[in-house]
Formats: sequence, structure tokens, C-alpha cells
Amino acid sequence: MRRGTTMAAPPPGNTTPNGTPGTPRVLRAMNDRAALDLLAAHGPLTRTRLGELTGLSKPTASQLLTRLESAGLVRPTGNVTGRPGPNAQLYEINPAAAHVAALAVDQEGISAAVADITGQVVGEHRVTAPTTDESLTGRTAELVAEAVDGALAAAGLDRTDLHGTVIGTPGALDPRTGTLRYAPHLPGWQSRALRDELAEVLHTPIVIENDVNLAAVAEQHHGTAQDFDDFALVWADEGVGAAIVLGGTLLRGATGGAGEIGYMPLPGAPLARGGPDAAAAPDGGGGFQKLVGCPAVVELAREHGIEAPTAAKALTAALRTPGAGDAVLTELARRLATGLASVVAVVDPELVVLSGEVAQAGGERLRELVETELTGLALPRPELRISDIEGDPILIGALRQAVADARNTVFDTA
Repeated sequence: MRRGTTMAAPPPGNTTPNGTPGTPRVLRAMNDRAALDLLAAHGPLTRTRLGELTGLSKPTASQLLTRLESAGLVRPTGNVTGRPGPNAQLYEINPAAAHVAALAVDQEGISAAVADITGQVVGEHRVTAPTTDESLTGRTAELVAEAVDGALAAAGLDRTDLHGTVIGTPGALDPRTGTLRYAPHLPGWQSRALRDELAEVLHTPIVIENDVNLAAVAEQHHGTAQDFDDFALVWADEGVGAAIVLGGTLLRGATGGAGEIGYMPLPGAPLARGGPDAAAAPDGGGGFQKLVGCPAVVELAREHGIEAPTAAKALTAALRTPGAGDAVLTELARRLATGLASVVAVVDPELVVLSGEVAQAGGERLRELVETELTGLALPRPELRISDIEGDPILIGALRQAVADARNTVFDTA
């Protein structure tokens, strides 16, 4: 099912979207939100154009803009010129109405970005993690604060300017216990009180989300999955995982572990035993991760005489090396297709997006080989694409979610 790209505004008038009568205050708030969403989606608009898009009369649109300008949510920004009659005033979202922080966590450190309410990034910072697990004990909140403070400083802001924070991590936060699971390789992140500890330090609402889920959010709104409501994103990197989007909504599962396909048992891979929190490796010691994760790609290339320190360099060399390189890519495609077949058989997505270091380095050649491997299977055949997100998709997805959450609060004038 393909997704339309037109943003529908709530209907103005005397009723709420469910058809029940609305009070003047509620109706004003609905019209305010519709106008703010349109300004966020389209950029600067004139009063006349905003009235056309919302269905509001010119006097009502003028009152609305005056109200939103007084509230600090919109601001005038230049005029429309080059046409007969008086120049028309343009209005836009006031970027200073709110700021949010987004973080992407990995074993090497934490990347942070701060954006204004329009989604424009205004500051970034990277903090390197300590080299030993012991030095991380009790320091998680401190490192997060350091990363956020660095991004805020780059933007000329401080913590009082933040309205919310979204953090992308490997694994998933169990909604029943508040514990980060499926990420034993992130020491210091398993505290049951982690979210409260971070909220106390940053003084903002905290959302902790699976990193691959956030990559799918980025792909859904900015990347190759924009026209799809049903798709799977398969992440092949140091860790391996998937995000499943059905009907435009992320599937998380009872413990937040939907899509942890790195643990998935497959022929040729050792079983991942001991539970999702038992082993110190991202893959729990076995499963699909052992076949297509970065270390597996480096080893596969070495078996065919290609020496490289990283998966990206190994695949770059393979693409340039006839014979041995072809063998590496063909075997990797077979392994990827084996794992994808399990996902496709259960979920039946319209699209599968390949992302992460392995997919990006293998590029279109790897995608074609995976598609060939899938073609002969008695399964649905989804469209297969390589991610086209520029930059860190996890951070981009976290920013997208943080901005959306902030707008739900800041744009509510009721």
C-alpha cells in the first residue's frame, strides 16, 4: 500500500474531526495546529494562501496569524514581490519556538545533534566512550549530558532551551521493566532507572528508541521508503537488525524486541544462546549476525584472499577484484537473502530497504545479487532498495521523532 505525500489539515468549522460540536477554544486550537502544520510542511506562506489551504476566511486567517505571532510560534519573513498589487507578507514557523536534542549511541561513543522546531540542525557534538567497561559504571548520564551540552554550546544554547530528547541505541527498552535489552555490549545502559536518570540530568522528556527503528523513521520520511506504508529495513553493520513498518506504524513487540534478527537462527550460523542479555557480543554469540555483520564480511573477504581492516574496505576491494571479489559478493548476497527470506515470509512487506555499512559498501551490485537469490524462492517478492539517506540515519530519525514530539506539545494552543 503506497502512502500519499499530501498533509491533510484538520477540518475547520464548528465540529471536531469526529463530528462532535467543538467549543470556540477547541476549534481555534484545531485551526492553529492545522496552520502550523501547513507552515512546517510548505515553508513560508501568505495569509491568503494559508486561508486557501485551511479553508479559513481572510479575517479568520488574519486573526489566527496574529494570535500565533503573539504566542511566538510564527514570525513574518519578507514579502511576495513581482506581482500586481501590494506586496503580500509571508509568515513562517518561528525556529526559536522550541529546540530538541537527538543522540545516536554506539560502542565507540555518543553523537548528539540539536535542532530547532523546524528541524534545522543548529549544533552537533561527539563524545568518545571510555575504553573500559568499568569506567562506564555510573557515568552514562554524565556522558549523555556531555554530548548534549557540546551540541547546545555549538548552537549558542543551554539545557533550558530544550523541549525534548530522543536517544537511539542498539537493543530495545522493555516497556514492562524499563530495562534496555538486546544490548549487552553497551555497559552502563542497563539500569532500570536509566530514563529517569537521564531526564533528571537534562530536564526534558526522554525517549529511548531502538537505533534501527529510528533509521526506518528516517527512511520513511526522508529516504527511499517515502511512498510506502508497509516495508522492512534490514540493517547490516557491526550489529544486524530490522525495523518492520506496517500500515505506516513501527512494530515493536511485547518486549520491544521486534526486528532483532541478528539473533535469528539460520543454517551455517551458531545458535545464539543464553537470552538477549547474556552475552557481551551484539549478536549474543550466534545467529544471522554471524553471517552478515561487519566482522563476518571481513572474514569472508579474507577467506578469498582479500585483506581489509573493515567491512566497507573489504567490499570496496571486492567490487574492484574480478574472480575473488565476485565470490565474496555472491556468498554475501546468498547469506543476506537467506535471512531476508525469513523476514519476507512472515511480514510480506512491499519494500525491503538494505541499510548499514555492509549494504552501503556493497551498493547496487550487492543489491542485484541479493535480488537474484530471492527471485527463485517460493515467497512474495518485495521491491529491494539500498538506503539513500545522506548522513547518519539513526541521528536523522531521532531528530525527526524529537521534532514531531515537540510540535505535539508546542503547537497545542488549547
